[in-house]
Amino acid sequence: MPFISQIERQTDYRSFPSSVPIVIDNGGSYFRIGWAGESDPRVIFRNIVQRPRHKSTGETVSVVGDHDTTLLKYFDCTRSGPRSAFDNNVVYQFEIMEYVDHPVLITECPCNPVSSRCRMAELLFESYGVPSVAFGVDAAFSYTYNQRLGVCDKEGLAVCSGFNTSHVIPFVEGEPVFEACCRSNVGGYHVTDYMKQLLSLKYPQHMAKLTWEKVEDLKMEHGYIAQDYASEVKLFQNETKEAEEKTRCWQLPFTPPPVEEQPSEEEIARKAAIKERQGQRLREMAEAKRASRINELENELRGLDFLLRQLENVNEDDVPAFLLSTGYLSKQEIESSVAKVNQSLRKTKREQVELEEKAEAATAEKFPLVDIPDNMLTPDQLKEKKKQIFLKTTAEGRQRARQKRAEEELQREKQNQLEEEKRLENPEMYLEKLRTKYKELSEKVEQKKLLKTNGNNTNGNSTSGGVGRGERMNAAKKERMRLLTTAAFDRGKDSRQVKDIDPTFTPKPDSGLCQPADVPRARPLTKEDFQIIMGVERFRCPEILFSPNIVGIDQSGLDEMVGISMRRFSPKGQGLEEKLTSSILLTGGSSQFPGLSERLEAGVRMIRPCGTPIRVIRANDPIFDAWRGGSSYAASLHFPEQTFTKMDYEEKGEDWLRRYKFRYTL
Repeated sequence: MPFISQIERQTDYRSFPSSVPIVIDNGGSYFRIGWAGESDPRVIFRNIVQRPRHKSTGETVSVVGDHDTTLLKYFDCTRSGPRSAFDNNVVYQFEIMEYVDHPVLITECPCNPVSSRCRMAELLFESYGVPSVAFGVDAAFSYTYNQRLGVCDKEGLAVCSGFNTSHVIPFVEGEPVFEACCRSNVGGYHVTDYMKQLLSLKYPQHMAKLTWEKVEDLKMEHGYIAQDYASEVKLFQNETKEAEEKTRCWQLPFTPPPVEEQPSEEEIARKAAIKERQGQRLREMAEAKRASRINELENELRGLDFLLRQLENVNEDDVPAFLLSTGYLSKQEIESSVAKVNQSLRKTKREQVELEEKAEAATAEKFPLVDIPDNMLTPDQLKEKKKQIFLKTTAEGRQRARQKRAEEELQREKQNQLEEEKRLENPEMYLEKLRTKYKELSEKVEQKKLLKTNGNNTNGNSTSGGVGRGERMNAAKKERMRLLTTAAFDRGKDSRQVKDIDPTFTPKPDSGLCQPADVPRARPLTKEDFQIIMGVERFRCPEILFSPNIVGIDQSGLDEMVGISMRRFSPKGQGLEEKLTSSILLTGGSSQFPGLSERLEAGVRMIRPCGTPIRVIRANDPIFDAWRGGSSYAASLHFPEQTFTKMDYEEKGEDWLRRYKFRYTL
């Protein structure tokens, strides 16, 4: 339906006399306004209001309905979300309703609270000076309009599934029986919201594309009611061909990445030449740095040699004063520095460094002051003695460590030779021994891992004292970690030995290590990554109309609501129940799902006696029939009798509105 401009509305308004009423279908989703007697409304817009601020001036404007995208250039719409005047299907924010034009006949929900009707009447009379007002139920207007078209009978049921709620209203002689009306707080809003949640969970990377308006379009375009929900779910679980045919795909905009061309031979040769030049430049820089270092060490070595030659020509009494001027404490310290500079020079010149024992022997010196008593030494000699004791102790410690390593190496060689002899003598026994050792080490490692996971508690209760990442470990914990690491290393070594002897042996995989195959690899995005696949969501979301408990709403579905309304209704006369079920009219925006009529008929047949005539029909136009019914009624001669004026409202007040009852038969 086209949306006309404000100038066109003003011109159109002046062309009609004041006696022609205005009809407003005040729906929870859309607002429809038009003149009485016409077949279509003149103005249609979303029943929401948004108040954004101007980005530069800060001025607040009011935008009714869906705002134009061009407003985003000038106004900040992020801090002011769209608001509806409805709570479910009852108007509760009347300040938003001030943006509608002058209504005469306005629709409302069944059994509308008197407080809401009173506030609406006050707004229309006080703010807009409306001469007279009438209230009518949208579902009743739709039923009477389809009754005049011959779609349904005078006796029947109106099943109205709207945006926020769903209603079932019995009709007798064309008049609704609101005492037997049944209501459920489930409608098209909940279907769209549920579908948006499912698609957002399924495609979190495309949440920005899954806007409310787009999901609403997907719902109306691809949603349907399953005749048997459980069987339909099994089709998609088994991935049958029928399920594949029912699956729909929404392709998002996708631009394939540019294809990288393979470089030519000339390009490869050019890059290789550049790389070679860069390598040559780095080698030259490294060589220059090494030459500079060699020159520096040689100069330092010549200076130390010159210092030693000068020291030989100095008298023994003048040695301390001479050393004090040079910064050294003794001749041994100068000779030690010479040895270190020589070693650094040999390393820099890439010469082979002598064995550690020879280097220690070259740098080691006799320690003459160690065995001399302290009372026979001067204070400077005492300092020198302490230094000699430290150097001697360090040298002896290194010598002992070298000797121990040599002994351990010799012991390992002997052990390996013995193991090799045993293997050659009896390979089968040797293999069995290795298997046993490997099993013991594996069990030990697994036990250590379990203790670490449980915090070193075998009962599985995690308490303080467990070795965790980042915690400070004492000596005992460090030793346990060292044993664990050694056991894991030995287990790997034993597994290699067993595999060398028995090629069929398969070592136990280590669950604690991440294998290279487990590391996810990034792949380029394709067209399929920008597709929204709708399979089970097509019927799972509209299913909440019959099973609201899917979304956590403990209320009845449409078929159960028909049964509840029939039980509340006490018909007078024979065969009236059969007349009601033989004319069930579906109206409202949510009644447009394919398969809804068949599913509702099957559900009602399950709760009614066998042989009961059941006929479910859809309204001629489920969305606009409510407005058309109100328009045709407002154009009739009987309409002024159903209205009340501002004087009636002021004299009779709220009690009159409580007793007010609109008659839908002409």
